[in-house]
Amino acid sequence: MNLKEFAARIGLSQTTVSRAMSGYPEVRPETRARVLEAAERLGYRPNISAQRLATGRAGAIGIVFRGGGRFGPHSSEFMGGLSTRLQKDGIDILLSTVETEDDEAAAYRRLAASKRVDAVIVHTPACTDDRIVLLRALGLPFILHGRSEAKKPFAYLDIDNFGAIETATRYLAGLGHRRIALINGDTASTYARDRDDGFRAALEVCGLSLDAALTGHGEFTDETGFRLMQAFLALPAPPTAVIAGSMMSALGAMRAIRIAGLTVGRDVSLIAHDDVFPYLSPDNLMPALTTTQSPIRAAGERIGDMVLRMLQGEAVETLQEVWPVEFIVRGSTGPAPA
Repeated sequence: MNLKEFAARIGLSQTTVSRAMSGYPEVRPETRARVLEAAERLGYRPNISAQRLATGRAGAIGIVFRGGGRFGPHSSEFMGGLSTRLQKDGIDILLSTVETEDDEAAAYRRLAASKRVDAVIVHTPACTDDRIVLLRALGLPFILHGRSEAKKPFAYLDIDNFGAIETATRYLAGLGHRRIALINGDTASTYARDRDDGFRAALEVCGLSLDAALTGHGEFTDETGFRLMQAFLALPAPPTAVIAGSMMSALGAMRAIRIAGLTVGRDVSLIAHDDVFPYLSPDNLMPALTTTQSPIRAAGERIGDMVLRMLQGEAVETLQEVWPVEFIVRGSTGPAPA
């Protein structure tokens, strides 16, 4: 049956039915429950195009990735989780890839002017992010995957990057390691700054001095991990332990350690942050890899849920989450070599 027939069958207007099925806050909970129960009982499925006309919504969420050539496993896992959640409500994703900061700003302006999306998701936010200012000026609702500094509150989901690296660093120091290296991302991004801060804080608490030569930055790839690990091992006093910002960079670090004739877990301890890729398990590496762990696919699903709640009128102050990170000890870490 179509919307008109279904609305007449249950004695409500077509607009009320559309708004109830779209989760609009002005529809009373008992009315929404009545509509959903009747739809399930009668087998009614809304026509998406008609529903969008009735509600005035685009029925889509936008996301703009800068640097399309770097759309890697982290982005893919996040998008998989996001699409899983949004498709349950019949919401589409409008994905754009751009090359420069100016191109990204232009993409947001087009989305706002065309009204093709109801909200956007901002990924990898900077410590101070101009996109927040722009989106507010455009009147385009948004949620951050990560955090940033801004005067007004906004919706976000982040993980405890500070705590993750602080825990890993303190664990290694507790094993007797005094030369600990960090493979991090670009500290212009909030997550990498927080990891750097956690690293520094743990070193200070443990009475260890910071050596700038033991901190490297770059994209989370096998190649970056390999290159930075080789540079660490070439130092006059190389590290006995390394923390890698991702599983991909940890793979490169492991390769560099082995090429140098050293053994992971005995000569050099290694910890990585694991976003839980289905095709790369730390348990299946040799040795099994000690990790800080937080599934990025689950983050995508949760952000999908949060953006829908935001569109239903929930205050952004209630849509702010920081997830704890699990620490899992495996065979890649051991006491500092004598």
